[in-house]
Amino acid sequence: MASRRRDRVADVRSVVIAHMPDYQVDSVVQLGEGVDNLAYEVNGELIVRFGKEPDLARRAALLNHEARVLAAVADVSPLPVPRPTFTVAEQGCLAYFKLPGVPLVDMPRHRRSARGASIGATLGELLTALHAVAIDRMAVETDHQPVAEWRHEATENYVTVAGRVPAARRRSVEAFLDAAPPHDGCTPTFSHNDLGIEHVLVDPVAWTVTGIIDWSDAAVVDPACDFGLIYRDLGPAATRAAISTYRTDANDVAALGERAVFYARCSVFEDLAYGIETEQGKYVDKSLAAMEWLFPSQPPHLDRAARDINPPGESRHPR
Repeated sequence: MASRRRDRVADVRSVVIAHMPDYQVDSVVQLGEGVDNLAYEVNGELIVRFGKEPDLARRAALLNHEARVLAAVADVSPLPVPRPTFTVAEQGCLAYFKLPGVPLVDMPRHRRSARGASIGATLGELLTALHAVAIDRMAVETDHQPVAEWRHEATENYVTVAGRVPAARRRSVEAFLDAAPPHDGCTPTFSHNDLGIEHVLVDPVAWTVTGIIDWSDAAVVDPACDFGLIYRDLGPAATRAAISTYRTDANDVAALGERAVFYARCSVFEDLAYGIETEQGKYVDKSLAAMEWLFPSQPPHLDRAARDINPPGESRHPR
């Protein structure tokens, strides 16, 4: 294991020296590892990320695609996004200088809760900008899965993590998994498609959002998907704030809230399973904390939960 780690650090040094010959590499630290990528921090300022896709041709295609998406997103996003410094397609390597701020998932839970509404409002403005972009401009794939498929995957994930779900929540979870899913009708839009709090950077003093990272899953999806991740990770108040700043001409905002609740409840089991499998306690902790509002002791009613996250007086029609 130690030798493999040294080899990876040597790979990072080599790729940086090859593409930035005037840049002196003083330190290389592994920053984190996700399902799709392994990331390193060089000199405390340069992120060097490697894709984990085993097929080399697909790895290169994914890297080139993400670089194009980042360039396009930078033109429309009201928040900073990474700007590639160099790419190495055959290694799935993307390097960029760090955006300011720290991942929201690394901030204490009680502080996230206290600042959730202001962060949610900012994310609603981001989603307004992304969802207004012409789909053909972004040249991304469609990842719009039927709600029945979401529930099927949630059921499978729940089976693997049921032992970690608090006993007081299980009746509510199982009632949700047995209930009919919401209506599947929507106008798909371009979106980040993975707007969990691990990808939201904040200033730890001012608590302003300073950037959005990891656009590798960006796709054409149900616009409620990213609202669902806001609800899953930050709770009802943040989601109300996000919806209150969201402007759309294409989708029914109240129906969007119903689907956001559904996606939040489905996705929490995948996040919990990932945290358990990778032994990353922050994912386990945030998933278990989210059970409080996702699956209250009484079995949840989808419409009631959706009303809880829609701002007071919210029309059922788009603005």
